Amino acid sequence: MDSEAAVLIVAISGRALAASARRGGYLPLVADMFGDEDTLKAAHAYARLMGDLASGIEEHVLINALQTLSEGRPPAGVVCGTGFEDRTQLLRRIAERWRLIGNGAEVVANVKNPQVLSSICADFDIPFPEISLIEPSTPTGWLAKRKGGAGGTHIKPASQSSNSGGEIYYQRKVCGAPVAASFLADGERAVILGFSAQWSSPRSGQPYRYGGAVRPAQLAPYIADLLSAAVQRIVARTSLVGLNSADFLVDGERFWLLEINPRPGATLDIFEKADESLFAKHMAACAGKLVTGSHYPRGAKAAEIVYAQDDIPSLPVLDWPDWTADRPTVGSTIKAGEPLCTVHACSLAVTGAKALAEKRRKTVLLWTHARNS
Repeated sequence: MDSEAAVLIVAISGRALAASARRGGYLPLVADMFGDEDTLKAAHAYARLMGDLASGIEEHVLINALQTLSEGRPPAGVVCGTGFEDRTQLLRRIAERWRLIGNGAEVVANVKNPQVLSSICADFDIPFPEISLIEPSTPTGWLAKRKGGAGGTHIKPASQSSNSGGEIYYQRKVCGAPVAASFLADGERAVILGFSAQWSSPRSGQPYRYGGAVRPAQLAPYIADLLSAAVQRIVARTSLVGLNSADFLVDGERFWLLEINPRPGATLDIFEKADESLFAKHMAACAGKLVTGSHYPRGAKAAEIVYAQDDIPSLPVLDWPDWTADRPTVGSTIKAGEPLCTVHACSLAVTGAKALAEKRRKTVLLWTHARNS
């Protein structure tokens, strides 16, 4: 697909995709729920999706926003980020009007269905924690998850959850360090971009809230090969395309696949090189042109979410450092526990990058608290 084409981008937060699209020579027409300063800068045109993180993206708001963005500049298609895993009907509605550049509703529904994914893993001897659709009689050692949930905020110990509405399933808790494999796929094959180590930023009622990630994950070569092989088998069975990621737990010589994220995700920033566009590679892979070869950037890079500790009724003017991203506009209202921004950190070693990201997270919190007092 030719560059300089207009492409619709829709996600809970579209900043990373918009910036990568710009780098790849595309004109990003962005609809998201934040309207951050750097998103507006990257976007060729922008529409705000009104709503909140709890209720998610609403159908009529989304379609109206995409229709408005499309007027006068016919887009090549729509790229969807986070926000659709639990509402595949939106993907179907989008596909009725525009070309969907990424995984369609059927593919997303399959990989986000714990029963389907468990069955696929069993066929390929990929370790996958035991699941149950009914609450275990003895909840100790089990987690409750929402089907299609993202970001970790939906995960709780089974003893603290009630299954109301049938959207909750239960997964046996296993030990290990969280590792994600970021990959490109063309429906048959996958190219691993790299592995990242992830961590949580727990708060009351949300013990598994996503905190951040650093690459590369420190894996033994044979474990990396096993994870790569698992991804290849999943792609071949499910027909995944474009940018995706797979979440694992790794414990010494053992590993478990936890879930598949069938869209570009939170680690896009840390795997993109300064001289390339993963968005462009996503577009190519969805068209059947999978770029092979090594894509692992050198050194280590971390990205960490900064969550507001207190309510910010009106964000004051701030001189954001260049190592921040997802920067809210002046006057934004941010509730305690909501994302404030993202901080990035680079280093020669993983430990250095992660430590610097944590230091910068604390710096932002002190800085914004002082100016909001």
